[in-house]
Amino acid sequence: MKVNFGGNPVELEGRVLRLGDKLEDFSAVKNDLSPFALSELQGRKLILAVPSLDTPVCDSEVRRFNQEATKIGDVSVVVVSMDLPFAQGRWCGAAGVDNVLTVSDFREKDFSQKSGTYLSGIGLLARAIFLLDEENKVTYLEYVDEVT
Repeated sequence: MKVNFGGNPVELEGRVLRLGDKLEDFSAVKNDLSPFALSELQGRKLILAVPSLDTPVCDSEVRRFNQEATKIGDVSVVVVSMDLPFAQGRWCGAAGVDNVLTVSDFREKDFSQKSGTYLSGIGLLARAIFLLDEENKVTYLEYVDEVT
């Protein structure tokens, strides 16, 4: 599957998900460098993949989901990027983002390979959203065609 980055087509690496697929448990890194696993979360999950929190579009997107997270009840909202955990923590503090969990895929690229969101040759994640049920089956998804 391809998406556009800066107007140029880029191949996505990893397993591109479809409706009904199960997102495998993945590991990532929390802002304090502790490990994160999808299996830590119970119930429904909303997973956002973004290229970098330190860009205007991602900044707006995550701030909006942070506001909406308080209204959607029993859904855990997780934002995954390739940003270093320290940068994620600093951004969240400066932006007042505390209703979503930000985790980094920088170390193992486990999330990006299991969700098909790794931008080949770029080293960032594609912009995508996955709504998962209690068993981590995909009930909604979107890979955004134009990343930037």
